[in-house]
Amino acid sequence: MEEILIKGWIRTRRDSKTFSFLEINDGSCLKNLQVIVDEGIADRAIMENVATGAAVSVIGRLIPSQGKNQTWEVTAKNLELIGKCAPSYPLQKKGHSVEFLREIAHLRPRTNLFGCVFRIRSRLAQAVHQFFQQRDFFYIHTPIITAGDCEGAGELFKVTTLDPVANKSRIEEQSYHKDFFGKPTFLTVSGQLEAEVFATSLSNVYTFGPTFRAENSNTSRHASEFWMIEPEMAFYDLQDNMDLAEAFIKELIRQVLTTCEEDLSLLGKFVDRGLQDRLNFVLERPFTRIRHSEAVTLLKSANQSFEFPVEEGLNLQSEHERWLTEKHFKCPVTIYNYPSKIKPFYMRRNDDGQTTAAMDVLVPGIGEIIGGSQREERLDYLLENMTTHGLKEEDYDWYLDLRRYGSVPHSGFGLGFERMLMFVTGITNIRDVIPFVRTPGNAEF
Repeated sequence: MEEILIKGWIRTRRDSKTFSFLEINDGSCLKNLQVIVDEGIADRAIMENVATGAAVSVIGRLIPSQGKNQTWEVTAKNLELIGKCAPSYPLQKKGHSVEFLREIAHLRPRTNLFGCVFRIRSRLAQAVHQFFQQRDFFYIHTPIITAGDCEGAGELFKVTTLDPVANKSRIEEQSYHKDFFGKPTFLTVSGQLEAEVFATSLSNVYTFGPTFRAENSNTSRHASEFWMIEPEMAFYDLQDNMDLAEAFIKELIRQVLTTCEEDLSLLGKFVDRGLQDRLNFVLERPFTRIRHSEAVTLLKSANQSFEFPVEEGLNLQSEHERWLTEKHFKCPVTIYNYPSKIKPFYMRRNDDGQTTAAMDVLVPGIGEIIGGSQREERLDYLLENMTTHGLKEEDYDWYLDLRRYGSVPHSGFGLGFERMLMFVTGITNIRDVIPFVRTPGNAEF
């Protein structure tokens, strides 16, 4: 049989009298490949350093395996030690908690669990582009540094080259003319407003990139740096928007089920035993759609106490969203027509004057996974909304031009990529689906 070359890291080593069994993995899949190394293939000095964590190169023959749970194995003809591994290597063959692995995030992708998570992350990112490219959307790169606040929440990271000490420990607004950009600038919380520029030129576009929020939150669902997918579509109304959001989620699930079967199997065994059944259930069943007022009525009549109050003019909390998806409807739910006063300025006002054409998609186990709306395309209404939210026209003059020059109805939404990953993997903490997490007090690597 023809000789093959393999390279990877040793997961385990077992020794017999005249040969050794090496389990080698290069990270491309979950399963290891067993290599049998006869005595004399490599000298003793090399074999003493062929230990768990070491990187090796092996030339040998691929033969049918005599052992269980594997079809093939390799008998080594030549073994080369590429990189030694110190005895202090923390990933010996035993169970490790996710809390411990977060402390060594530079090594955790070598574990079975995180290898699965990050392979799925890669496949899911590819599926995002595939979904939109097949529908003739154009991929737009929006700026990371922005002068505008899309959400109006005020939880922004400031970008400045001014010395805060020289400016009496805080940067006065009047000194911004001395700053690098000559005005207040921030890390972006969304590429939506910029995407609207291109939607009103190219019709259907999407962004996919990092966003940042300076929210001092240490929950399992929030991070300071995370990735967002934001499609923006000209000539789409709210109904079109909800249809696309549902199709998007289902296609991402379908791609993961199709291309990540081995990794999902491990996650279903050790993380969430009902994972694959739940994904198939969501894939096969239409999403329930209800107005915000209907959701509030259901929650108020629920035979359950909530930590946060349920009122028409208040945002729904995670506990409310999960009750709707997990206990009442037992499927994903799209809530639409939210009260205007709890939504941003750019969302289109409905004819009732009290609600906006906004929608949120909620999924079991996570809660909100998509938020979006039909945008306000009418200049006079948009100006009125900006006044209500205390925004200056001069700061958004370019955005207003989109309504002055050939305005059209248009819609869009944002999907938190990490929350989608949490949903398809069963992982319950956002820190475990991000390669290098950024949270309050934590910016390692």
